[in-house]
Amino acid sequence: MIFVEDTDTWKDERLYEVIVRQMHKLGLDGATAVRGITGFGAAGQIHRKGLFGVSDERPIVIIVVDTQAKITEAVEAVAPLIKEGLICTCDTEVYSPESDGGPTSANL
Repeated sequence: MIFVEDTDTWKDERLYEVIVRQMHKLGLDGATAVRGITGFGAAGQIHRKGLFGVSDERPIVIIVVDTQAKITEAVEAVAPLIKEGLICTCDTEVYSPESDGGPTSANL
């Protein structure tokens, strides 16, 4: 999982879009960017929708699923793009309708 803000950019593009495209280019099994309603980070500032619906740096979480090796490769590729934010990895089991119904080991 990668935590950034919706106002973060990389070369005049939204950072979360750049990261999702990079995950696709690297051939990962899946990546989804989710916009948070509210949240705060290390600085302690709460981010939320402000006056007249104007956002003040709302949180974005990019969830990526694949094997540990591919996640490690992906983290190494996108970490230099992230000036402020957080990258977390964890082991998980994935249940998919396309599989035989049993869990598959993966990383987030």
